[in-house]
Amino acid sequence: MHLYLLSSRVSFSPPVFWHASSSATLPFPAPATAKPLPPPSSRPAKSLKLEAAIPPSNSKCALECPHFQSCSGCTHELDLDRPSVVDEAAEFFSKLGVSDFTFDSSRLWEWRCRAKLAVRGSSATPLIGLYEEGTHNVVDIPHCKGLIKNLDWIVAQFVIGITALRILPYDEDQGTGDLRYVQMAVTTHNTSLPVSDRYKNGKVQVSLVWNTRNETSPSSEKLTALAQFLWRNGGPRSNENIIHSVWANFQTSSNNIIFGNRWRHLLGEMDLWEHVGGIDVSLAPSSFGQANTRAFDSLLWKLQKYVPRRSSVSDLYAGAGVIGLSVAASRKCRSVKCIEVNKESKLSFEKTVERLPKSLDGSISWHQADTSAEPLSWLMGSEVVIVDPPRKGLDASLVDALKTISFRNLKPMSSTDGSSQVKEEKRPWVLRARESSVYVRSSTTADGPLVLPQTLIYISCGWESFKEDCKALLSTNKWRLEHAHGFNFFPGTQSIEVLAVFQRGKVANLKKKKLGKKKKRS
Repeated sequence: MHLYLLSSRVSFSPPVFWHASSSATLPFPAPATAKPLPPPSSRPAKSLKLEAAIPPSNSKCALECPHFQSCSGCTHELDLDRPSVVDEAAEFFSKLGVSDFTFDSSRLWEWRCRAKLAVRGSSATPLIGLYEEGTHNVVDIPHCKGLIKNLDWIVAQFVIGITALRILPYDEDQGTGDLRYVQMAVTTHNTSLPVSDRYKNGKVQVSLVWNTRNETSPSSEKLTALAQFLWRNGGPRSNENIIHSVWANFQTSSNNIIFGNRWRHLLGEMDLWEHVGGIDVSLAPSSFGQANTRAFDSLLWKLQKYVPRRSSVSDLYAGAGVIGLSVAASRKCRSVKCIEVNKESKLSFEKTVERLPKSLDGSISWHQADTSAEPLSWLMGSEVVIVDPPRKGLDASLVDALKTISFRNLKPMSSTDGSSQVKEEKRPWVLRARESSVYVRSSTTADGPLVLPQTLIYISCGWESFKEDCKALLSTNKWRLEHAHGFNFFPGTQSIEVLAVFQRGKVANLKKKKLGKKKKRS
């Protein structure tokens, strides 16, 4: 019963599957008194080096969920710390010459910090959860083992509030009702707490997707009442003090897209901050955010080690620029360009930049553009290219550009007649990107267009598409695969997040090296 709830970047991550209770009278226990989940292994989550043999599974890493048989959101009940796809990945990379593939199992229970849930049913018996596979029937499963307890508690408050205020859940067949979806995002940014306590004490940004065009519609009184109900029970003056802020999104479309274009801040703080990869990150409710914050943080620290200091970087499919900005701060890059098609990510980028260290002197920019249109324009001038595509993988035009890019197919910026006058730019996709771009002033000049990428860092959430892209990149001997790492972003599923590092140039002939050594010793 996978939940395919669409947003601006829904295809960029595995299916969303979160659950709620259909009870309208009994709330879930508050986090302070909630029955704890079975503890994970006594050893901390660590990176497993996979070589000739893989150790036997830890019996404590079992889901032990009473809903497993009825809920297909989780695809396997055992070996949460090492799904079987890891074995396949290790073999795949070994055949390509990478023998030191590692897998970071990360947090196995209560790991999800962000959830989008459909709201259906009736006022008396609201259903808040996921779609059953192949249908639009919402399945209600309380106490999901992956969901952080604060989110579980808030879902229960939704059930009570919808019933008490007679809020009408959305009816897809008729296009009627008030509340279509809810989104909840937890911040673990509170650095005054130990890392182990930040998840269970995280504040929650709540977004209500309302079935009207704007806040002046007739049902806006119900929207205000529901927001105030949540704030009264979970806001800073309540005993729980769980809710960070409440937002409204207005959507009347009959398609499957979750969010409309109009947002309104209702209550609480404006900015939700997270700390990942060594920087503070602003996450607006409209921007893409990773569901597993701790696993994403681990990936960022690993990624940074493969970016040479003072290098020039292009971050494609960048979202709000979290990856590019974390690299800019940690590796003191000369330049970082973040390219993203979703215009809603621009504001979060601008706020995040404001909290970067003042000592940075590199050139930093964000551009709203489609990576598939003229990809060479984003590859030129960068020594390092970072790609974090949707689950379908890289756009075909980008793969072709990476396979064929060379000095021979790059044109100088000046005109062919030797004149120093720069030709007027008329390409519409370039002009649109310039209009919506954000530039951060610096004392460093970005590299010229004739610099070619030497390192390609590929972050993949789609294993099958990654394998195809990897084979395509290696087919021309323009790139060689140097390193690969896996991360457990979605425990309980056969999903694996891959961090792969390619270097420009073909693989060295190992046989010749060995023969040369033998001849020298003789």
